[in-house]
Amino acid sequence: MSSALRVAALAIAAAASQSAARAAGAAPADTRASVDQAALHRQECGACHTAFAPRLLPPASWNALMNDLPHHFGTDASVEPATRRTLTSWLVSQGSAGRARPENDRITRSGWFRSEHSELPAGVWSRPSIKSPSNCGACHARADSGAFNEHDVRIPR
Repeated sequence: MSSALRVAALAIAAAASQSAARAAGAAPADTRASVDQAALHRQECGACHTAFAPRLLPPASWNALMNDLPHHFGTDASVEPATRRTLTSWLVSQGSAGRARPENDRITRSGWFRSEHSELPAGVWSRPSIKSPSNCGACHARADSGAFNEHDVRIPR
């Protein structure tokens, strides 16, 4: 069999395998990998704070944050090197490439965050039930799943 025919046969076999997997209800391999990485993100990052949706920062911010975990906003958030590489790769690939890098790579200092929250009086952030702008879950019930629909916002007193 010629190499061109061999490549074509492999491509057809791969497409048939993916089609059969979809028909059986299985997720494609790249989707499973993304789900596994999202779960790792929730596990590792969510152990200390909201596992912020990757789209909330640009890739350069994720890269900088993940490459300085021993100094993560005043805390040593170090993880195993392989875990750091996996998380960094996933966060960078899922980050919002069109967003400007915010001051100190803080989500709460980004232009879009400030714009979205501009109508809130400064005192809201110091309420005991909220504590800080980075406590998304205080007002956004679905923050852990990356959902920030303004119609679902409930600002506690």
